[in-house]
Amino acid sequence: MPAKDLYHDNFKKSLIKANWVITHDPYIIAFGTKDVFIDIGTERIFAAEKDDQKIAVEIKSFRGNSEIRDLENAIGQYVFYRSLLKRYDPERKLFLAIPQHVVLSTLNESIARPVIEDLSIAIIGFDKKLEVITQWIN
Repeated sequence: MPAKDLYHDNFKKSLIKANWVITHDPYIIAFGTKDVFIDIGTERIFAAEKDDQKIAVEIKSFRGNSEIRDLENAIGQYVFYRSLLKRYDPERKLFLAIPQHVVLSTLNESIARPVIEDLSIAIIGFDKKLEVITQWIN
């Protein structure tokens, strides 16, 4: 099993504070002899609508030498996981969890915005210190 992301526990606490129930940690997709490990699977029930929403979340810290290179790797992993999840659990939506300072800086760069939009990448921004979700980008 791969190592947890640096901000795994911070993000997990953010989800719990937002009333999400952690159902998988990690969320495992098994195909043949290979397994894929998405960081977290969660479920939230909206009592007013009596409808449930299920998500899987891949957490990225963006602590490498280049945030653009980190973004390239995160996008590749996201697209790979989303394709598998579509076949394995099509009711569950995949998100990338990214520290809010990266959302405000790197993801707002003119080089990043078109790629994120074209690939319809769903993002959750979170404050790693306050352990709260700050933004949902669907």
